[in-house]
Order: sequence, then C-alpha cells, then structure tokens
Amino acid sequence: MDEKMIRELLQKVHTGETSVDDACAALRDLPYKDLGFANVDNHRAIRTGFPEVVYCQGKKPEQIRDIMAELVSKGGNIMGTRASFNDYEAVLEKLPDAEFFETASIITVRNPEDAERSCHMGTVAVMTAGTADIPVAEEAAVTAELMGNSVSRIYDVGVAGIHRLFNRLDEIRSADVIIVIAGMEGALASVVGGLVDVPVIAVPTSIGYGANLGGLSALLSMLNSCANGVGVVNIDNGFGAAYLASVINRKRK
Repeated sequence: MDEKMIRELLQKVHTGETSVDDACAALRDLPYKDLGFANVDNHRAIRTGFPEVVYCQGKKPEQIRDIMAELVSKGGNIMGTRASFNDYEAVLEKLPDAEFFETASIITVRNPEDAERSCHMGTVAVMTAGTADIPVAEEAAVTAELMGNSVSRIYDVGVAGIHRLFNRLDEIRSADVIIVIAGMEGALASVVGGLVDVPVIAVPTSIGYGANLGGLSALLSMLNSCANGVGVVNIDNGFGAAYLASVINRKRK
C-alpha cells in the first residue's frame, strides 16, 4: 500500500463511498502482516516510495509464494530477486500473472494501475564491461524498469576494446543515471566517470580469474576511482544499484 492508495481511501471515506469500518479493515495489516515465518512490510512503500522486495535465495518456494501474494494484495509492482524457476512455479500457484526473467533471476508481478508510472521517472543506462557481466546487468535493468525508469542496455563495452564504448557515447551521455557493471579489474567505471556529468553507480562483479578474489579486486578498484561522481555498491548487487538509480531519478521529477 502506497501513499496514493491511502489518499484515495481517505477521499472515499470523506465522500461516503467507503465506511469507516471498511477503511479500518483495509488498513488493518499496516504496518506489517505476520505470516508466522515472515513479517511482511506492507508499510514500506509509504516510507520509501517502493514496496518491499523479496530476496528469494534461502527461502522455500512456498514461502516466497505466500510473501509475494500478501504484497500483491496491497498493490504496487512486486518483485523477488535471486529467484529460481522452481520459485517462479510456486508463485504461479497464487499469482498467475507473475513473470520470470531467467537471466536476471527475478520474479515480477506488475500492477496494471501502476502502468502509468512506467518510464516516467528518468533514463538509466546499464552498461557492462563484458558479456559475462550480463546476469548482474539484467538484475539491474529489470529492477530499474519495474521501478518506473526507461532503461538503455549497453553491453560488452569494456576497456579491452574501448572504441566500442566511444561508439555509444551519445547514448550514454543522454542518461540521467549510469550503472556500470564490471569484473576483472573494474576499470570501466573510472573511464565512464571521466566522460559524463551524471551520477555513475559502479557494480563490481565476481567475474575474473583467481586474483579477482570473487570481485574484491574490482570492488577495491572502483572504490579507489580517480573519477569524481562515482559511487559503488556491493559485489554482484545489480538490484541495489538500480534501486539507488531509481531514488535519484524520483527525486529529480
């Protein structure tokens, strides 16, 4: 439940379309619903602007199903990250309109009433250094789209063939926020940061040989970037980068 829904509910009470008792029933599960195994945060969209997102890894498929069903009942676009196809099949039992994005490992349920928000917040360019970084990039891209951004995908433009990056420079510079996703030494974030005048969110990935240390080398390189305007999220955290980009774009509206 978000602020718009509460305003509509209060307006209906004001005009007599809804009784006080019915309004109280609609608000009964705020701020959270206790499912026994999880306390579902139905108040988060009011506090932060976006509903709770379900982190699926480590949860049982039926738990994911029930959590997402509860969230959908309160409105908004709902998503689950780090999800498997088995998780998706369980969610379909209660939510037949759910979609699964295999590369991104994301389950979404879109609220038709939120369609008007789509692509109205701003543009996010999602870039990768290599093709192996695309799963993290798709997590970012799908998240950003669900949160109302227009997304430009610019993949496999790493510094080993930097001419590929320059061929897309106009498109990159037209974005409101840029997410740069890179493994190995993570150099792409610094290069992009030195070419644009918008926020750059760097995502180190665990892609690379032994001394990459599961993404730690890329993380440290990005944290030590000499380019200004570059922020860094956790290793492989495409979701976190897209969420941050969405907050930036929402505040710009």
